[in-house]
Amino acid sequence: MTAIKAFLIAGTHSGCGKTSVSLGMMASLARRGLHVQPFKCGPDFIDPGHHALACARGGQPVASHNLDGWMLASETNGEIFNRYAAGCDVAVVEGVMGLFDGISGIGEEGSTAQLARALGLPVILVVDARSMARSAVAMVSGYARFDPAVPLAGVVFNRVGSESHAELLREAMTLLPDVPVLGCLPRDETLAVPSRHLGLVAAGDDPDGPDRYQRLADWVESGLDMDALLAGLPAVEAVPPFEPIPELGTVTIGVARDAAFCFYYEENLRLLRQAGARLVEFSPIEDEHLPPGIQGLYLGGGYPELYAFELGQNTRLRREIREFCEAGHPVYAECGGFMYLMNDLATGRGRYAMSGVFPLRAEMDECRRALGYREVSTGAATLLGPAGVTARGHEFHYSFIREGLDHPSLSAVYAMRGRKGALDTPEGFVMGNTLGSYVHLHFGSCPSMAAAFVRACGGGSGGMSGKGADFGRALGREPGGTG
Repeated sequence: MTAIKAFLIAGTHSGCGKTSVSLGMMASLARRGLHVQPFKCGPDFIDPGHHALACARGGQPVASHNLDGWMLASETNGEIFNRYAAGCDVAVVEGVMGLFDGISGIGEEGSTAQLARALGLPVILVVDARSMARSAVAMVSGYARFDPAVPLAGVVFNRVGSESHAELLREAMTLLPDVPVLGCLPRDETLAVPSRHLGLVAAGDDPDGPDRYQRLADWVESGLDMDALLAGLPAVEAVPPFEPIPELGTVTIGVARDAAFCFYYEENLRLLRQAGARLVEFSPIEDEHLPPGIQGLYLGGGYPELYAFELGQNTRLRREIREFCEAGHPVYAECGGFMYLMNDLATGRGRYAMSGVFPLRAEMDECRRALGYREVSTGAATLLGPAGVTARGHEFHYSFIREGLDHPSLSAVYAMRGRKGALDTPEGFVMGNTLGSYVHLHFGSCPSMAAAFVRACGGGSGGMSGKGADFGRALGREPGGTG
């Protein structure tokens, strides 16, 4: 059992500045020499990448871990938090959307507040105070009283226009003495991490990243006494969960990891290792060959649309991946990784050849095509387990399948539910021993999936039929052919 300092940074709404405040606080604490362990509420992949660099120790990123009240059971969230918070000096959890926003309009499921209560963490509320003074008190009062089980440890006013504006806010908040003003942060739009279609620019694609985190730390310290904030927080007990002895890493799985493929839940990778996998990273952009000796592939999401030209130019690796699939090796692909396994991908700059595993053609749209939580149940055995396995995840993409859904060799094995019930969108596409989907599954919602995938890669049960030669012939070519 370890006593640490821990707190959760929530916002009144998306866009109030909680990510900037979170990154600034994390970087400020890290440069004090503290071991800062970051976490992110919700299914987001991008913010955790920035967390990892803002909290870097000795130049090495500190992985941020997702916590989610809808995708994961309360016990699982507690285990993830305790596993990584134990041994750190301070754990910082960034919330999602507004404090009380979740999957429904009347319940707390999936909200930041749900996790704050479950983990027993004090909440710091970030308020966009632009063009407000006394009215801000009414807003904070509403958040403080809406759910007494989620008490506010304090408020941080963001986008404060001047020192006189800050004085007005502090004076007004004397009307609400139970909620201390922790700080007033000046308006500075140059500090914000730039955005693009899926949200913030990924950490690896922000050339100003390292400098930006330090400037955010300076900004936070200009309006917040971080030492006093830490001293005023109660200690939290972090109890590491019992960890079964992991299987020996006798199964080698290649994991696509570069600027085009960077969306992975850290817990998914941990569960694969726990089940006995040795994970070897490679770059579909840079590497001409798959890692030697791999027995399976995991292709996560990311931004293949931004690197479609580079991916298309790497013909040797695309051919190796197609041949790997045709040979019947287990391959699991999500969203961007799934798009990479299609025949081609059309963007605003042209149409680019992909790996040609699935007889599908993807195209980018200017409008968002899907966003939301998903629950999937398998209607047939897959490399993630037997028929009837259920898991939860998230879907967010601007691409769509233009052609190929009626191909006779293609089957969709997922039954999918969203916030409002069953969805009739075909999902969970199978070709041979390859499974592809737009849905990012969190293996923490069904840990047996990770174990089943590792078994399938090792040649055990859990795979699918239609391997090898039948796979290639279904697409009108012999195994190993270029198609």
